[in-house]
Amino acid sequence: MSYRRGKKKEYPSSRYVKDIKSADVWSVFKIIADFVQGFDELGDLGPSVTIFGSARIDENHPYYMQAMELSNMLGERGYNVITGGGPGVMEAANRGAFAHENVESIGLNIELPSEQQPNPYITKGRSFDYFFSRKVMLVKYSMAYVIFPGGFGTLDEMFEALTLIQTRKVWGVRLFVIGTEFYAPLIEFIRTKILAEGMIDEGDMDLITLSDDLNFVITEIEKSLKAQMKDLEKEGLDNTKYYQALSSYVTDHCGIDGGSSI
Repeated sequence: MSYRRGKKKEYPSSRYVKDIKSADVWSVFKIIADFVQGFDELGDLGPSVTIFGSARIDENHPYYMQAMELSNMLGERGYNVITGGGPGVMEAANRGAFAHENVESIGLNIELPSEQQPNPYITKGRSFDYFFSRKVMLVKYSMAYVIFPGGFGTLDEMFEALTLIQTRKVWGVRLFVIGTEFYAPLIEFIRTKILAEGMIDEGDMDLITLSDDLNFVITEIEKSLKAQMKDLEKEGLDNTKYYQALSSYVTDHCGIDGGSSI
């Protein structure tokens, strides 16, 4: 806290401290608003892929160019792209999708003390006060998650996504990790420590697909779409807006009826 002309000046971070630590029940309504608006705006999206990665690289970085190429390939096939809405890999992914008028380039930004600004390649977006509500929206309406190299935030999102898939809180969803050289030591740690100590099962290693082959990733994402629709049908969710949006995409892009005929 600092003082200027006899008045206390609050830094932006103090607002979050108050929200979390003050036990102010009114904060609950802001949390609910995050979810309600997110569900309302994203519930009728067609097939979408969420791309995670570092905010700290520029457009000349190989990971930036690779993320933009992947999202461009997704956009060509009619897939929406969802990101955290910031710079770096997120900007690259939105940028690749932005070139395609028939898809949404979605940015779900987070309000931070450092004032992260949304990138300029977003067609549909909103800002969140809380990381946890934002993360729900980043994963809820995607049939695949793509993890590019990144820092603490990217790793947090990667392991949360893995936990959701492992515990079957999401169905038919695939997780792809791009950056084999970057992530190889982490995968080795998971295998030689976490798996070796019996803290995960051997089959859990299959939840991670590590590859730099973008064509392979695209092919597997399309398989993920079909698997997810079948799982939704089994759970009796084929009357939801989300299923109908996926079914419409399959009919328009695959030349077949949606539903169990996939």
